[in-house]
Amino acid sequence: MRRTPFGPPSLIVSDVDGTLIDGSETVRPLTRRALRRAAEEGTAFVLATGRPPRWIAPIAEQLDHVTYAVCANGAIVYDVTADVVLQSATLSPEVLAEIAEIARREIPGCGLAAERVGESAHDSATAPFVAAAGYVHAWLNPDHVEVGDDDIVSAPAVKMLIRKPGASSDAMAAAMTAAVGDRAAVTFSTDNGLIELAVPGVDKSTGLRRLAEIASLPVDAVIAFGDMPNDVEMLRWAARGVAMANAHPAARAAADEITTSNDNEGVGRVLHRWFT
Repeated sequence: MRRTPFGPPSLIVSDVDGTLIDGSETVRPLTRRALRRAAEEGTAFVLATGRPPRWIAPIAEQLDHVTYAVCANGAIVYDVTADVVLQSATLSPEVLAEIAEIARREIPGCGLAAERVGESAHDSATAPFVAAAGYVHAWLNPDHVEVGDDDIVSAPAVKMLIRKPGASSDAMAAAMTAAVGDRAAVTFSTDNGLIELAVPGVDKSTGLRRLAEIASLPVDAVIAFGDMPNDVEMLRWAARGVAMANAHPAARAAADEITTSNDNEGVGRVLHRWFT
């Protein structure tokens, strides 16, 4: 764990689930106040999440200064205010088909789904999330369209999701990382038997770099908050990486410091050092 002097930040970046919001999906008061004060002082704030753009609004509505989000673990750069996808990186149907075949071999009984991207959060021209029959959603708000196995891999996707309830996400990720090689990048944001595969080299840090170039955001003193393996690259890239007390060991190892849990306002407690 790195220990170097830092602050104040020039850019604040936060993961959402398990980090910015508590267990009831609420941004708590101390964190809201610190982020409001940061905005008043001209410090930009960006969400960096595994969530797709269509799941950003419930978070942005709790804050009054969210202009940009890096979604789908870095595969999508999204303008929240304008509701426009600025950039995306997708796996081709051919690669998706290869991944699906490998997944069925390496993780027997798994369910497959694909996250697609349109031009906005709710682009009616694109079915955003398609899943095979029997796919068990990892969250309480399933919004997928059930399709046949061939249809899952019939169009480009920002990520393929592999689901096996009750399995270890760590073990699933290890198996698929070894099997897919350089076809895709493997990560996960929950321990509950779900892994996500994206374009090689795509992660939250690369998405943030692309956003910084597009929006001319300062990256000289970035502070980033996260809790899971899909945050590791971002935590290492930031000048100050902060893991939550509830974080996965990989995120803790990548961070400069550990704050309190997401239910105990870990983000707000750190930002309160500079923004009161």
